[in-house]
Amino acid sequence: MAKPLYERIGGDAAVRATVMKMYAKILDDDSLAPFFDNIDVEKLRLSQSAFVTYAFGGPNHYTGKGLRVAHANAVSQGLSGEHFDLVAGHLKSAMEELSVPADLIAEALAIVGSTRADVLGL
Repeated sequence: MAKPLYERIGGDAAVRATVMKMYAKILDDDSLAPFFDNIDVEKLRLSQSAFVTYAFGGPNHYTGKGLRVAHANAVSQGLSGEHFDLVAGHLKSAMEELSVPADLIAEALAIVGSTRADVLGL
């Protein structure tokens, strides 16, 4: 049986580095930054790292809200598929900058893509 994606990309350190880079890109994106006004970004980074760890097959330490509930406010503010795609693009870019192999990036993006309906409240 293959190791989980979490282990193949480098475990906790790789997930944390990816999430840090991804949020730097998100917060620098004028289309996405407004969704993070009045949000404790540091708390969000920690929560997101735990979620990504779990989603990529690592230990489940995620204690946050479900995806629909967590994104409901953003959806009410106009979060759309276009925004979802921008975030996925920032994840891809962050992983590329960290020299994650393309096949593992594709696997990560497939996992992220599977959350689309829940994130967008569809």
